[in-house]
Amino acid sequence: MLPLSACAALAAGGLLLASACSADHHNQTASAVQPNRAAGSAAASGAALPGSADALPGMPLPLSPTDVYAADRPNQLSPVVKNFPSRVYVPNTLSDTVSVIDPATYKVIQTLHVGHQPQHVVPSWDLKTLWVNNDLGNSLTPIDPATGRMGAEVDVHDPYNLYFTPDGKHAVVMASADHALVFRDAHTMKVVKSVPAGCEGVNHADFSPDGTYFIVSCEFSGDLLKVDTAKMSIIARQRIPYNGSMPQDVKISPDGKVWYVADMMAGGVWELNGDTFSVPTLLKTGAGAHGLYVSRDSTYLYISNRGEGSISVLDFATGKLVHKWQIPGGGSPDMGGVSADGKVLWLSGRYNAEVYAISTTDGHLIARIQVGNGPHGLAVYPQPGRYSLGHTGVFR
Repeated sequence: MLPLSACAALAAGGLLLASACSADHHNQTASAVQPNRAAGSAAASGAALPGSADALPGMPLPLSPTDVYAADRPNQLSPVVKNFPSRVYVPNTLSDTVSVIDPATYKVIQTLHVGHQPQHVVPSWDLKTLWVNNDLGNSLTPIDPATGRMGAEVDVHDPYNLYFTPDGKHAVVMASADHALVFRDAHTMKVVKSVPAGCEGVNHADFSPDGTYFIVSCEFSGDLLKVDTAKMSIIARQRIPYNGSMPQDVKISPDGKVWYVADMMAGGVWELNGDTFSVPTLLKTGAGAHGLYVSRDSTYLYISNRGEGSISVLDFATGKLVHKWQIPGGGSPDMGGVSADGKVLWLSGRYNAEVYAISTTDGHLIARIQVGNGPHGLAVYPQPGRYSLGHTGVFR
């Protein structure tokens, strides 16, 4: 996303178990979300996930042939994480700290001092470590989620964001300032291959159901990249058809057929076919569309509209927006995740030094918690899933 100063000026595998510049105000009623509805459109149609028969070697296959998020059901915790204390880890970019919140009390219980400009807290592929991305500190700080203790920093240049390939072999550092995708050994963080991005501001990503490719957003040039996972190479690229586009979070639909890309300047999410890498079409959600999070039943996509202090809710089965939840008194909802039981959506308040806990039943604000300055990519942990693809917690 935009640097804070600029924005302010603008206003474990195989286990079974910116303030945006445009606005579009939809006035959907915040009626109750039904948390127990059947999973999304793929499950309804019975169609198999595209390409699942030719998955990336070493990648745990989806638990369901129709839903990539089938392992993410409420409280379906892996044995690796089931005894970890439930916490919300908030990187405060301007304070060089991580605030640790106890979700049972909605209070900050610990403040960790980390490297310079922490951007995201990222669960490792094997679920055992949380990595704090100290972007300008050129390091990663490991946190043991079992104890809450920090380990020794690891030298990694320009770690704006961090992902993991579905086979668990490589970490992919989104080196925004270096204009590169840097593939590293997922355990040692040694560089394996650095791939010039050819765009400005590589940032967010998500992987295809079969793990063979992933799509990356470039926030400062408005580009999308399609990357071959095994070859570690860019195989296609396109410019989003919107003047001044600033793409942010990327998320795939449960059935693997639709990719969603939030766009802070276009004020909505772009939809495209990842296999064909089609020209995307825009669905307006609200000013500063930013973070994308899937409900525990694979029915809804929660979209944070940072520029107007709201959350839009998209129904995967219909492709329609069904709710808009306003944060009372406004705010700047940015990045976060869904609680293990699926009942709470946690989001950082980027420009308000606060965190929001929002009910996924009816969208009401449960708590507003003061944290450090510039809270960004917070991680709710632990969450259901067998392994992590990175970012603030993308689990399969």
